[in-house]
Amino acid sequence: MVDQEEEDLKMALRMSMQTEPPEPKRSKPGENSSAGGGEESVESQEMRNRRMKRELMAGAAEKRMMAAKNAANAAAAMPATVAVAKVEKSGGEERRCGGGVAAEGVSKEKNIGLLKCENRMGNLGKELSLMESQQLFLMIFGGHVTKDILAQWSNQGIRFSPDPETSMGLVQHEGGPCGVLATIQAFVLKYLLFHLEDSGDSAPGIARITDPRSSKSECIAADIFSSLSEDRKSRALVRSMCEILFLCGNNETAVIASIGVLHGDEDSSKDEVILKVLEGFAIESGLDLQKALRVETYTSRTSAVQRLEAMLPIFRSRMGAILFLISALLSRGLDSVQADRDDPSQPLVTAPFGHASQEIVNLLLSGRAVANVFNGRMDLGSGMFVKGISSTVDVGFLTLLESLNFCKVGQYLKCPKWPIWVVGSESHYTVLFALDTKVQEENEFESRETRIRRAFDAQDQSGGGGFISVEGFHQVLRDTGINLPTEKVEHLCNTGFIVWSEFWQVLLDLDKSLGGLKDSTGMMGKKVFDLYHFNGIAKSVLNGSQAASGNEIPIQRPRLTKLRVSVPPRWTPEEFMADVAVTSSSGINEPTRKETAAEASKPEPSQHAPLVDCIRTRWPRATCNWDGDAPSIV
Repeated sequence: MVDQEEEDLKMALRMSMQTEPPEPKRSKPGENSSAGGGEESVESQEMRNRRMKRELMAGAAEKRMMAAKNAANAAAAMPATVAVAKVEKSGGEERRCGGGVAAEGVSKEKNIGLLKCENRMGNLGKELSLMESQQLFLMIFGGHVTKDILAQWSNQGIRFSPDPETSMGLVQHEGGPCGVLATIQAFVLKYLLFHLEDSGDSAPGIARITDPRSSKSECIAADIFSSLSEDRKSRALVRSMCEILFLCGNNETAVIASIGVLHGDEDSSKDEVILKVLEGFAIESGLDLQKALRVETYTSRTSAVQRLEAMLPIFRSRMGAILFLISALLSRGLDSVQADRDDPSQPLVTAPFGHASQEIVNLLLSGRAVANVFNGRMDLGSGMFVKGISSTVDVGFLTLLESLNFCKVGQYLKCPKWPIWVVGSESHYTVLFALDTKVQEENEFESRETRIRRAFDAQDQSGGGGFISVEGFHQVLRDTGINLPTEKVEHLCNTGFIVWSEFWQVLLDLDKSLGGLKDSTGMMGKKVFDLYHFNGIAKSVLNGSQAASGNEIPIQRPRLTKLRVSVPPRWTPEEFMADVAVTSSSGINEPTRKETAAEASKPEPSQHAPLVDCIRTRWPRATCNWDGDAPSIV
């Protein structure tokens, strides 16, 4: 009966929307020729009655649709704990529900199934237009993506390692999405490692992080690697994802993308439901995205956190990494992402191996999809410029490419708010971090060097090449209060440009009272601290307990390596060698004060790996030591 009423309502609504009434059937010539005018009036009366009935039914249908629409609008204005109204299409029927209450006209049995789905997976959100979906797909993968690359990005979930020693880390099984995972990992570590409090004046579920300048080592969770609860890790992951998405949305909005095909059986767990539904599911075109994606926009961090918590099983699924990348891109806005980039014609996932581009990593770190890692932007002349990082970030970035002189990482990424860095190699992204914020603290000498270097870099239009113009050099002297003797200025400027390394040598010989960095003691305060390196890609390593007993059985797990880092005082090899030569020629057996200081500051023998080269871009002359296998950044 109810189904028949629905069909009548639909039929009436379609008829009421026709511009003209349907034309009556015409009789063949000679038919009903004997019929009189009375029969015609009866026929006219019947037609009027039918028309009136259709109009009444259409009016009733319109009222019901208006009521459903008002209910949907009311549900959309409610907190995030109430599902936003949505339309689902199934078997040619339309079903609308919002806030867990089904729209009128849907059968009770279908209601129950839909509510089970909502309770299990949450609200599915709205569809993207086909144009948006195609633009999104081309932006990420380009027009000639291989199936291997699509498979890499469609088979990587956001999951913590089951291994106790690396339980704080997200594990990677596929090459490609490491840029997304490493950046999320860096933010997760920020929430796991450093002092977190529930602020009374903040929204429920939103953590407040203590300022790193007041953070003490006793605020660090020393047992973070072995005693983390699943609940604590999940909270850190959700808060990290929320923070990144709002960062991409100018701290005003966040868009969360999900998949609209996730329905499950009553007796199945969420993970089992998703695994079953995603069997054979693939995204190979913009049309696939348009059919599969459902998106929601949030202005409340509390609501976004609640939604992300409900969606954790989806992000743990094999589509987790690509869904989060899509969420970040939509949070920024597709047009804004393209405006951030220097070359928007290239895909964000690079060929031929499907790696995440620097633009993806910068988007997740800074909220802007810029292609470069230097500070600010570089003017190329003729109104052309390329863009870098525009402000200080919470989590930084170091790269092996800087040690190879392919680029120069600016101070915004090199000295982030927290001692956590995404580390880039030629083909992979990993994470470097410290347990103590003091590794970022600078003594007077380092602070002075940082200020001078920033002033120099501000005038450097070579993209980190380390040289500036004569006009820029005089501006640096004014900005930093350096009083160089005239002959030194003329010597540095005689070639028409000033190189950083030559300027630095002059500063080391210039007395502190004149704005220089000359140290009368020869000691600038040696630093010794620990760093940790996490590589999320699962590799074969030996199980420690089994290796100790002689049964060396390799297991698949991520790698966590502790490094002991020593940073010697500020001396140059040229100064040290000059002191040794002078002492030998003078025949004096007693060591001088400066010679003793230089001997004490000699770096200890160092182990070497490409990661050490990355560390030295942040701490020049650092030496590193570790136990076991060398840390890998590939």
